[in-house]
Amino acid sequence: MLKTEEKSYLNFINGNWKASDSGETKEVLNPADRNDVVGFIQRSTLDDVNEAVASAKAAKESWRKLSGNDRGNYLYKVANILESRLDDVAETLTREMGKTLPEAKGETARGVAILRYYAGEGLREVGDVIPSTDSKGIMYTTRTPLGVVGVITPWNFPVAIPIWKMAPALIYGNTVVIKPATEAAATAAKVIECFAEAGLPDGVVNMVTGSGSVVGERLADHPDVNGISFTGSDKTGKHIGQVALARGAKYQLEMGGKNPVIVADDADLDLAVKATISGGLSSTGQKCTATSRVIVQSAVYDTFKEKLLSKIEELTIGNGLEDGNWMGPSASESQLETVLSYIEKGKEEGATLLTGGNRLTDAAYKDGNFVEPTVFENVNNDMTIAKEEIFGPVLALIKVDTFEEAMKLANDTEYGLSAAVFTENIRKMLTFIDDIEVGLVRVNAETAGVELQAPFGGMKSSSSHSREQGRAAIEFFTSIKTVFIK
Repeated sequence: MLKTEEKSYLNFINGNWKASDSGETKEVLNPADRNDVVGFIQRSTLDDVNEAVASAKAAKESWRKLSGNDRGNYLYKVANILESRLDDVAETLTREMGKTLPEAKGETARGVAILRYYAGEGLREVGDVIPSTDSKGIMYTTRTPLGVVGVITPWNFPVAIPIWKMAPALIYGNTVVIKPATEAAATAAKVIECFAEAGLPDGVVNMVTGSGSVVGERLADHPDVNGISFTGSDKTGKHIGQVALARGAKYQLEMGGKNPVIVADDADLDLAVKATISGGLSSTGQKCTATSRVIVQSAVYDTFKEKLLSKIEELTIGNGLEDGNWMGPSASESQLETVLSYIEKGKEEGATLLTGGNRLTDAAYKDGNFVEPTVFENVNNDMTIAKEEIFGPVLALIKVDTFEEAMKLANDTEYGLSAAVFTENIRKMLTFIDDIEVGLVRVNAETAGVELQAPFGGMKSSSSHSREQGRAAIEFFTSIKTVFIK
């Protein structure tokens, strides 16, 4: 495939594309081929962030006063523009982040659907009529937007996650300043181009690219940013939450996961294997909901393991732009090194490496960040690879005798994002649904994935206990106002 012309992606502030005051840019490389320069993004300064926030603050009152229908019409326009550019956005996503082109197209199509879903929110109810003890009184609730919302997004879903934060923020009357991950800022800029072309009023949507220590930190501590919505690592998220809390801003954090699959002794093993591979290895394991721990009852362990390894051998790895490749590279050199370090830690702590574990360097792989799909067994919950989020294509098999033991191990983690069980037994299903300590429960389905109209979020250290997506998004992006009229 011919490489497209290298492009500089600018910040978007107050309706204009602007270079950073710093005059500095950062080179963005294709993780499948480091000779392919995707483009250049801005290394922004505090002044850039301050200008973007001031722009959003100036626009918030007039945007709030538009009807929900009018705000929704803007989102419908953005959706149509994004849909018309789906192939271009998806190709940029694949070149920048590495996931396969079919995955990138699916994610971009999801972004279109999210925009249309929230566009419809503009005509839905926002409150309730409440009976008053005063016979001459009327009492009801309505909602008011937070104001300026800072959005900080990760690199693994550079279309879907920015949109599922920005769309509800906007439809409920907020203005936005987004800081996308530097590893996916070119894709984010392509998305913001759709908002710009849709003609949203100046200042309603702003984008500033750059380091988290500068741009992200300033969004968190800026006195005119009324709420922060963050998705990323638990360490960074907890810091942002502390900074926001210190000044009384509202915050929403979606962080890591160490997501288990339980394979019961009565499971459909072919289904369980397919879902484990899809949930754990697709997108190179770079999902917060990716399967990581696979807890299998001993009665079916050997058969499950044999089927799993056989299917993994069939996986094709390579540049996501090329037809037929099922798994792409790690998104960056640093992420690849992190994955390899966890693989070495697994070996050091006594886990048995069943397959994979190596960086791929031959021929087509030599200029990319490729690693083999990796499976360990003889893993216990005290090992690092069973406790810490790897964000790579690494599965840890854990053998147990009973379903009760499986449940205990599944919950023995600081995280609580998603979990799945494979069983045909209704008692086990109901026990799992009732007792598993996660925000996303999946029965006979992979751990990764949730429909856009459903609430998404975790428990324990995976979340600040708020929820994204669906109608649940209104709870973060607005405050309830109770009204009494005599």
